[in-house]
Amino acid sequence: MGLPGCRFIYLPKITDPRGNLTFIEGANHVPFDIKRVYYLYDVPGGAERGGHAHKELQQFMIAMSGSFDVVLDDGSNKQRFHLNRSYYGLYIANMVWREMDNFSSGSVCMVLASEKFDETDYYRDYKEFLKATKQ
Repeated sequence: MGLPGCRFIYLPKITDPRGNLTFIEGANHVPFDIKRVYYLYDVPGGAERGGHAHKELQQFMIAMSGSFDVVLDDGSNKQRFHLNRSYYGLYIANMVWREMDNFSSGSVCMVLASEKFDETDYYRDYKEFLKATKQ
């Protein structure tokens, strides 16, 4: 099992007794130029996020604070990833359905995206996504 193209990516971590520092460079630490950054926060207990796939867009998710799970599905295989540190993140290729759950209190999820927002790039219906993966 496993999802081609989806993987953890560890980021540079500069340790210092005064506090650690991690940085991300587009097309270096993540395999795309960063066109958009957004974050999820104040997610109520028991809530789920995601529930879609992208035709072209690639993403990199990081737990900036707290923790959460990401379930990825390429139409044939599913895999659950647990994010809980700010020095690594989850690269998600295009054409992968994603669902997020198990948010801890105070968690913050930062997402780096390869493209600006475009509603036409989304699959929001799972059956339509499955049909597209079989073509």
